Amino acid sequence: MTPLTLALVEDLARRAHAGQTDKAGRPYAEHLAAVAEGVRMRGGDEEQIAAAWLHDAVEDDALTEEWLDGAALTPRTRAIVLALTKRPGEPPEEYARRILSTPGAALVKQADLAHNADPARLAVLDDATRTRLTEKYTRMRALLGLPEGE
Repeated sequence: MTPLTLALVEDLARRAHAGQTDKAGRPYAEHLAAVAEGVRMRGGDEEQIAAAWLHDAVEDDALTEEWLDGAALTPRTRAIVLALTKRPGEPPEEYARRILSTPGAALVKQADLAHNADPARLAVLDDATRTRLTEKYTRMRALLGLPEGE
């Protein structure tokens, strides 16, 4: 089976997340686009960029894991998406270990964290949420061995 093109993956992700917003009330597709661009800017390949578009799809119930299993994606893209899908109640250390053990996943998570921790995005949140998220993102960067601000 020929893998979906990046344009088709982008369209699919935008449709799957249609109507969803981020914590600041912005269309969720803006986050997906920023993460995909962050992966590209960090030297990621097409499989990683495709995974960036889909990185929250299963976790946010926009697409099912069954859909992902049968989707026209490369095994590597599928593996990265699954690695980035947090499981309910999963400790951050376990999540980080899975990301680090999946080739290509750490770069996608790095781009995701960079966009999530963007001061302009965080500035519109209330103080408690901003503090909680900043601490969460800082901890995950440390678990993944990423430099501060990356």
